[in-house]
This record gives sequence, structure tokens and C-alpha cells, in this order.
Amino acid sequence: MLAAVGNLALDVVAGGPPRPGGPVRYSALTLARLGAEARIGASCAAEHREALVAPLETLGLEVHWHESPTTAGYAFRYEGDRRVMEQTAVGGTWTPEQAVAVAAGADWVHVGALVRSDFPAETLAALADGHHLLVDAQGLVRRPVLGALRTDGEIGDALRHVDALKLDEEEADALAGTREPESLRRLGVAEVLLTLGSRGSVVVTESRVEPVVAEAVVGEVDPTGSGDSFCAAYVAARADGAEPVEAARFATATVARFLSASGT
Repeated sequence: MLAAVGNLALDVVAGGPPRPGGPVRYSALTLARLGAEARIGASCAAEHREALVAPLETLGLEVHWHESPTTAGYAFRYEGDRRVMEQTAVGGTWTPEQAVAVAAGADWVHVGALVRSDFPAETLAALADGHHLLVDAQGLVRRPVLGALRTDGEIGDALRHVDALKLDEEEADALAGTREPESLRRLGVAEVLLTLGSRGSVVVTESRVEPVVAEAVVGEVDPTGSGDSFCAAYVAARADGAEPVEAARFATATVARFLSASGT
């Protein structure tokens, strides 16, 4: 059993109409496509439940929804591999009780935070009791404020609850000061996954530093959610017994396959 928890969002991409978003959405889509046994915990405002939660309930996964006072919102555009973002609304905070109810019985949990207030330290601590956690660093370094996305490395001791950390280059700079493997090791997380966009990723563990080459993607694609899909495929592989590098290769291939399918 796997679990993915997080806030759903309304995204406005390049000035287009609002559309469903949030890490837990893309994690659910990926886990369903992989045929994984998974439980999904998703939160948004009641007024957006039909638009955001109902589609997840058609995937064949167990979906738990709880109401949030607000639905997270973002406006963004892409400049090559770089995403320029603005926070238009901040979602609610997950309590330990809400998160643990979703994760019950799961081996690995993808914590799909959007900003650091989504999963405070006490919630991460409760989730870490009896589960392996993969956390996306975006949800640690992003401050829960409106306007242009603001990040910093003031995350307290949140990483002591994390088994695997996925982060991009900017997030690595915020948390470790550099992107060098030794700096990433000093974060104290057993498995660090440094994603490099179209250049692939690097897996950093205590004993290994291994580049993972990105696979070719067919057609013009929207990369939104690819990092979340990577996380979901990674936890699926780890739960199935794969070692970190093998799991990262599987996740890379999965993302490329799904992006190619969407671009044809």
C-alpha cells in the first residue's frame, strides 16, 4: 500500500483558464496509471470539490477528501525548464490526525506539499511514525504568502522526519547552499533526488552519487506535474523493492512515457 497526501490547487498557466493542479493530483494520476494500490488524501475548499476531487474518484484509487477553508492557487509560466510562479491563494494546513488517517497501512507516503504551512513539523513527525516519507522540497522552502513566490531555507528540523527528499537546483541552493553532493548529504536525508529538468537527475545517498539521464520525450508537452509524477513513480518502485538509483531510473522512464503519451 502507498499513500499520497496534499492540497489540490487551481492553476492558471500562461494566462489560460483555471485548471486542476497540486502535487497530489499528479501523484494520483501516476499511481493509477501504474496500477498501484494506493490511498489518496486530498484537500480543497468545498466549492471546488466537484471540479478537483471528483475526477480523482474515477481513477480506481481510494480517495479521502477533507474540507479546507481555501483552495491553493497559482499563476505561472515557463521559461525553458524554469517555472515563474505567483501564489494567488494558500491552502489549508494538514493536522497529524488527518494525515495519519490517510497513511494508515502505507509503506511509503508521498507528501505533496505546496508551501511549508501545508504540513508542519508535528504532522511530518506523525506521518514518519511507521512510514517512509518522500517530501518535495518545494513544500519546505516556499513561504505561505501571496504574490511572487518567496522561498528560504528556514525549515527548522523538518528534514529529520524525511526518508527521501526531491529537490530542484534552486531548492538545493536554499537548503544546502550548493548543489554539490557533499552539501546535499549534510542535509541528513538518506535519499536525495536532485532533479535537473531536461538534463535528468542525480541520486545522492550515503554511499553513492549517480546521475540519471533524462529520457527523450515525443511531441510538444506541458511539463506541469512531472516532478510530482516522478515522486509517485519513485515511491511505487521503492515500495516494490527497488534501490534508490533503480527507483529513480524507473521514475524517469515513467515520466517520459506519460509526457510522450500526452504530447501525441
